[in-house]
Amino acid sequence: MSKLSLDRILQSQGFGTRKYCRALIEDGEVAVNGTIVDSYKSAIETDGLVLTVFDEEWRYREHVYIALYKPAGYECSRKPSHHPGVLTLLPEQFTWREVQPVGRLDHDTTGLLLISDDGPFIHAQSSPKRHVPKVYQATTAEPVTEALVAHMLSGVQLHDEPAPLAALVCERRGDNQLEIVLEQGKYHQVKRMLAAAGNHCSTLHRSAIGGLQLADLGLNEGEWCFLEEEQLALLAPA
Repeated sequence: MSKLSLDRILQSQGFGTRKYCRALIEDGEVAVNGTIVDSYKSAIETDGLVLTVFDEEWRYREHVYIALYKPAGYECSRKPSHHPGVLTLLPEQFTWREVQPVGRLDHDTTGLLLISDDGPFIHAQSSPKRHVPKVYQATTAEPVTEALVAHMLSGVQLHDEPAPLAALVCERRGDNQLEIVLEQGKYHQVKRMLAAAGNHCSTLHRSAIGGLQLADLGLNEGEWCFLEEEQLALLAPA
C-alpha cells in the first residue's frame, strides 16, 4: 500500500515527462478509478488503481511483464541496426518505461518473446543457471534423419564451446520438421547445432518458455499481452 502524487504515477507508467503528465492531468485527460482528477498534486493510492488516459484504461503496474508473438523481420534490440526493433510493436508508453527484451530471438525467428522493465526479472530469466527449457519448432533444409536426431540428443560440439551441447528433447515432426527443447540459451544455438550436425535451419519458431505456451495466450503475430502472476509462475524451472 503506497500513495504517490498523480503526476509521479503517470510518469512511472510511461505516459511521458513529468511536465507532460501534469499537463494531461490539468487538461482533464486523466481519470482515477473512473473519476476525473485535475490536480497533479493529488496523492493517489496505487493498490488496485485503474487509470483512464485519453479514454483508455490502464491498470497501475509497478513493473510490466509482457509476452509478444514476435514476427520475422524484427530485431530484439533497443537499438536495432538492420531491421525494425520489436519494441516498435508495443505502445509508445512502454518505451518511456524502458522495457527491454528478455534474451533474444534472431530477426528471422518467430515466436514467444518476453519483455519487461524489471531488471532482476530480466537477469534471472536470462541466466543459464536457471535451466528453464525453451521449445522450438525448426524446419530443416535437408530431410530429418535418425542420425541427426541422435546427434542432437547425444551432444553437438560447437567450435567456441568447451563441451558438446545436447538437446533435452529432439523429435521428428515431419520430413523436414523437428521439435527441439533446449535449456542452455547459447547464441544462435539451434541453428548452430543443426549446422554442426550436418543440416541447416530454414525457419525457426519458439513455442514455449518453461510451462508458458504461446498457443495458450491467444496471440497473433505481432500482438502482445500482459503476463499475470499465474502465468509468470509457469516460467519457473521445472
